[in-house]
Amino acid sequence: MDLGLKGKVSLITGSTKGIGKAIAIEMAREGADVIINGRKKETVDQVVNEIKKKFPNTNPQGAAYDISIAEEREELFKQIPKVDVLVNNRGIFKPMNYFDISEETWQHFIDVNFYSGNALAKFYLPKMLKQDFGRIIFIASEEAVMPSGEMPQYSLTKTMNLSLAKSLSKLTVGTHVTVNTIMPGSTLTEGVEQMLVDMYKDSDLPKDQWESDFMKNHRPLSQIQRLIRPAEVGRFTAFVASPYSSSFSGEALRLDGGLVPTLY
Repeated sequence: MDLGLKGKVSLITGSTKGIGKAIAIEMAREGADVIINGRKKETVDQVVNEIKKKFPNTNPQGAAYDISIAEEREELFKQIPKVDVLVNNRGIFKPMNYFDISEETWQHFIDVNFYSGNALAKFYLPKMLKQDFGRIIFIASEEAVMPSGEMPQYSLTKTMNLSLAKSLSKLTVGTHVTVNTIMPGSTLTEGVEQMLVDMYKDSDLPKDQWESDFMKNHRPLSQIQRLIRPAEVGRFTAFVASPYSSSFSGEALRLDGGLVPTLY
């Protein structure tokens, strides 16, 4: 299916690996000109070259900036003054005991997972409104609405993403600009792979059973009983970014494998 993304300038933050990279790949597959963001130029360039090789009819660019730092965001804005699609994907997570979380850690998670995306939305949204087209997408998590208790500092910031997206959608009423949040469930990114290693490396459980054991004991409400793959999130995000996703805005879109109970 042609999603109508050909030539759409699309900035995906934190897109050198994991969900962000998968989103960039799927959007480039649809013809979007993706902007790869990460903190290290060599890694950014590597992904840009990979996407250019796979999708030679697109024009990927690199934007090697730490968007949690105000000065580097300003450099990003100079390089990329306008976008059609902004995917606020960059985020950090780490299982932590609530009583061990310092004030500095709380602030760091808020700076990276909330303030940086807010700053980008504040810069690009007026330009989207002026051209009467745009998509702002926040990549959150099921932790935003159903915290597991394993990483409260992360869950808090994802709930903040939901609230911000809803507030921003109120500024787009009657336009062709939409603001939505996507809430993936537990996804098999590099970070989650390392988390499984940390959890099971000292156990006797075979590696090929780590995923199923994790889902059974830590995500028992999941209907699919497996970790979501990044490409699945990428494909869904490409649709939400497309002109065809015009009938909803301000939504918290669940991609959690049935993990979060629904009340009818």
